[in-house]
Amino acid sequence: MTKLEGMRACVFDAYGTLFDVHGPLRKLGPEIGPKAEEISRLWRQKQLEYTWLRSLMGVHADFWHVTGDALDYALEAHGVTETGLRDELMTLYLKLEAYPEVKEALQAVKAKSQRTAILSNGSPSMLDTAVRSAGLDRLFDMVLSVEDVGIYKPSRRVYRHAMQKLQIHDVASVCFVSANSWDAQAAAQFGFQAVRVDRFGLKDDRIPGKPRVVIKDLSELAGLI
Repeated sequence: MTKLEGMRACVFDAYGTLFDVHGPLRKLGPEIGPKAEEISRLWRQKQLEYTWLRSLMGVHADFWHVTGDALDYALEAHGVTETGLRDELMTLYLKLEAYPEVKEALQAVKAKSQRTAILSNGSPSMLDTAVRSAGLDRLFDMVLSVEDVGIYKPSRRVYRHAMQKLQIHDVASVCFVSANSWDAQAAAQFGFQAVRVDRFGLKDDRIPGKPRVVIKDLSELAGLI
């Protein structure tokens, strides 16, 4: 088994890594019908695309705004106009459920005397609500948002922000964990020891950066440290 040596902190992506982003459409799926899964996928796709496009355009808006824009696109693309549905989905997004193994996995990482942090595109209020709702607030030493930087991942400025807040100077002493392949690879290219959580059966993207390890879920993480 690959071991990550010299770790001083474990930094986690939030959406898709800790929290199930497809939960809202799954909950309302019976009401929406067979389009629900496709809407959820398109919502997530556009949410990510809009973060990258806004970063390139230099026109930042926080993740709540971007998430709403992406949902509007997905609903319109599928001809869904039901009154109140958009607000209900956005409310559910604030309180996304954590994946089943997350809490126990974080406790195991903490037991290894590791500092823990979230580094997310989410706005501070979104992250605070999600972390508290999932009962994870005591398992993180800090929760960091890109709003402090004004640009989205995978900008190097975001990963550097985590080092500054954690007061860590050796980039290789940070374990960065993400289920988003582009995020894990960008973090690896930055210099973190990146762990990709393969929740979705994805291959590495054709971009720079190679994760040190690929695991199936977070239950495997503590054994690497």
